[in-house]
Amino acid sequence: MSERIVIVEVGPRDGLQNEKQSVDVETKVALIERLAAAGCPVVEAGAFVSPKWTPQMAASDQVMARMKRRAGASYPALVPNMKGYEGARAARADTIAVFAAASETFSQRNINCSIAESLERFRPVMEAARADGIRVRGYVSCVLGCPYEGKVPLAAVVKVAKALYDMGCYEISLGDTIGVGTAGEARAMIRAVAGEIPVAALAGHYHDTYGQALANIWASIEEGARVFDSSVSGLGGCPYAPGAAGNVATEDVAYMLAGSGFETGIDLDALVETSLWISRALGRAPGSKVARALAAKCARDDATERSAS
Repeated sequence: MSERIVIVEVGPRDGLQNEKQSVDVETKVALIERLAAAGCPVVEAGAFVSPKWTPQMAASDQVMARMKRRAGASYPALVPNMKGYEGARAARADTIAVFAAASETFSQRNINCSIAESLERFRPVMEAARADGIRVRGYVSCVLGCPYEGKVPLAAVVKVAKALYDMGCYEISLGDTIGVGTAGEARAMIRAVAGEIPVAALAGHYHDTYGQALANIWASIEEGARVFDSSVSGLGGCPYAPGAAGNVATEDVAYMLAGSGFETGIDLDALVETSLWISRALGRAPGSKVARALAAKCARDDATERSAS
């Protein structure tokens, strides 16, 4: 039996939140439902954050109210504070996510508070979630580099990750927010954090700005990580990183894992179809090499079949 790797699909939240154009509720709902139908076991559905700072997530309550939830799938929502938590709870989120940074400057620029202050904000959220039986996932940004500080010390990454884990987060997603890390750096980072937190509780979240995301995932797998975040069609990016290419594409990750003998439960054909659909809806080419290659192959095969008939 193949070993299983869990893919956390973050396109509807981490991907769409960086879109400049408006994405309507119907499109968001359809995207979430298509991803779950394609076999994605975890689909991040939205974020209960200030619409002033993240306008694309303003209708997360409507999205979560209208989407059909697939049995066995999980639909986390990002929350920054108690107000966000109350919104997520009202929307029947089964899992929430909180986020901190390993870089002090990034924390100040991104959420207008220090790392220590951000962690304190989460304590009442953690307590409320525990009382309500809602699971909490923790994100750590800038684990392999910061747009303001450059390299981030591993000790800083370990400290923030451990604080979130000790606070009660069941899983810690380690994010290369600006996509600058390499396989050797990713391996060292996972190893360092795993010295304080069980590796089974770690997830990799690698952006692909420098084309290193798949290599970083593979290095993390070799260190024992079995959960990875990705975004359909490579949607997303970091507004603070020049030339940010977005999250690693879910199709590319699923293709690599399937070809390497791992089980993800994802139907690659259905996923590629979803990638092409959302790309058309956004008026752009797919950000996934696998989606582009398979689409070209299908077009060629169709042309060959037509010419033969």
